[in-house]
Amino acid sequence: MSDESIYENLVQLGSKTALPETPDDAVLERVTNPKKDMAYCVRFTAPEFTSLCPLTGAPDFAHITIDYVPNEYLVESKSLKLFLGSFRNHGSFHEDCTLEIARRLIEITEPVWLRIGGYWYPRGGIPIDVFYQTGEAPKSVWIPEQNIPPYRGRG
Repeated sequence: MSDESIYENLVQLGSKTALPETPDDAVLERVTNPKKDMAYCVRFTAPEFTSLCPLTGAPDFAHITIDYVPNEYLVESKSLKLFLGSFRNHGSFHEDCTLEIARRLIEITEPVWLRIGGYWYPRGGIPIDVFYQTGEAPKSVWIPEQNIPPYRGRG
């Protein structure tokens, strides 16, 4: 069983927390990995991610999938949800949104390995998918494929 003291410094979990105005205002929180003696993969999927086009202000939509192999820390999921939600009124290109999510998660969790897939719905008739990973995946950990099909419209 995990030691509940790893949760004592969390500010957002268990309290009413407003959606941050911007990703820069969002606070990602972490907890000590209670199973750091085991190598495993954590997956977060945000199938309704939204942001804004930085030029037109039109909404952009994506399916974001994040896989990481934790080291000393785990990202606290409510803080991640609030961070991802903070992009809703934020103007940024697809590449910037996807890579900023990766950068912030790497910064807070210092993972063994991280991969993110940003599967963006079409803008101007062209879907833009953005992929990043920190290096080669650890061979000792089962990491499933993301298996998000490419955009096909209604066809």
